[in-house]
Amino acid sequence: MENAPGEITQLLIKLRGGNRTAEEKLIQLIYKELRRIAANRLKNEGANPSWQPTELVNEAYLRLTRIEDIDWKSRSHFFAVSATLMRRILVDHARTNLAKKRGDRMTTISLTEDIYPAPHREPEILALDEALERLAKLDERQSKIVELRFFAGLSEEETGNVLSISTRTVKRDWRAAKAWLFAELRCG
Repeated sequence: MENAPGEITQLLIKLRGGNRTAEEKLIQLIYKELRRIAANRLKNEGANPSWQPTELVNEAYLRLTRIEDIDWKSRSHFFAVSATLMRRILVDHARTNLAKKRGDRMTTISLTEDIYPAPHREPEILALDEALERLAKLDERQSKIVELRFFAGLSEEETGNVLSISTRTVKRDWRAAKAWLFAELRCG
């Protein structure tokens, strides 16, 4: 993420106003980073992944451009919204696939950075999504940290930048959130 925050924010505002030239410039600035985030999430899906990074980025970008009532505050805000959308896309995809295979049993999930969405992990993704919804009611920041780390694949430093908090706070909240989610998922 090496471009000035103002440039992306200005382009987002222009795009919202219907400026298609701004869209072309925006795509050039953000595509590589969005693809890196998507690839990071999907890299261990296996030989026949159900999603390619380009597909996930394209779907996320399409949804981003459909959001009309958003006041883009910064590039960090943009990437946080992008991470949320990628999470929603992966969860929706998992729900759709599970609906096709009724009767599968839920399995446990390990919250490490090495967990990636894969066809056999759909029950875990859904269980995590539901637990994150509950965590957000208790601690919105911890929920957002899990979303950015787990679904968007951001590092602790990147997560801190997006949320405007220290890396130390990210580490502390990440540990607390993982412990809470582990207990929640184990009991659920």
